[in-house]
Amino acid sequence: MQLHQARALISGGASGLGLAVATRIVRAGGIVAILDTSVAKGVSAAQSLGEHALFVATDVTDESAVDDAVRRSLGFLGEINAAVNCAGTFKATRLVGKAGPMTGEAFREVVEINLVGTVLMVKAATSAMQLNAPNAQGQRGVIIMTASIAAFDGSIGQVAYAASKGAIVAMTLPMARELASSGIRVMTIAPGPFATPMVQQWPLEAQNALGKQIPFPSRLGNPDEFAALVEHILVNPMLNGETIRIDGAIRLQAR
Repeated sequence: MQLHQARALISGGASGLGLAVATRIVRAGGIVAILDTSVAKGVSAAQSLGEHALFVATDVTDESAVDDAVRRSLGFLGEINAAVNCAGTFKATRLVGKAGPMTGEAFREVVEINLVGTVLMVKAATSAMQLNAPNAQGQRGVIIMTASIAAFDGSIGQVAYAASKGAIVAMTLPMARELASSGIRVMTIAPGPFATPMVQQWPLEAQNALGKQIPFPSRLGNPDEFAALVEHILVNPMLNGETIRIDGAIRLQAR
């Protein structure tokens, strides 16, 4: 599909990578539904994007809430032919640290948001996509999931985070194989350090130090660079069943 044809669901779309994706699609003439837990940011994002954007307050870990959000979004979009999953959380917690062992609750929280939330979004979006009329190439839609380079080289303190993101990478190919018969492609993006609101809360010195660890370009990624990759995945029908790192050649150190 071309970007102006996109009718996209974007989880975590109120800020950071998700908002960059929503902005790029709307500017190209597409329509987006932004799903996020932050009502204030979501309303502001939708208002800034204008009549081609809808905000639906959504907790991606709540299955009924996700299903309802997708139904509401479908009414606004007319059809859903793209679902970009950017909702996620990051909490560095050692398996056994000075405060004691990681709790099961802490591990489950990260996995519930990053992994289970992604699965709930994908299966709800896929159910809607399967009803689309196929285009000339037989395609009905595209699913894009967000992992992390921590899925491949996670650092100390990233056991829960790496597990959740590694699982997203692992399910990309079987998901693509299963949905191929419906004309739905599945891709995953694994970003390195990007200038998202979470990172921008850090002291500037810490941000700059992180950026200098990236071989080239030696800076944090720009969210629009992530969005540009999303665009290419949407328009290139041969991209399917794979994870693409976008990280300036950085490899995370042990600590």
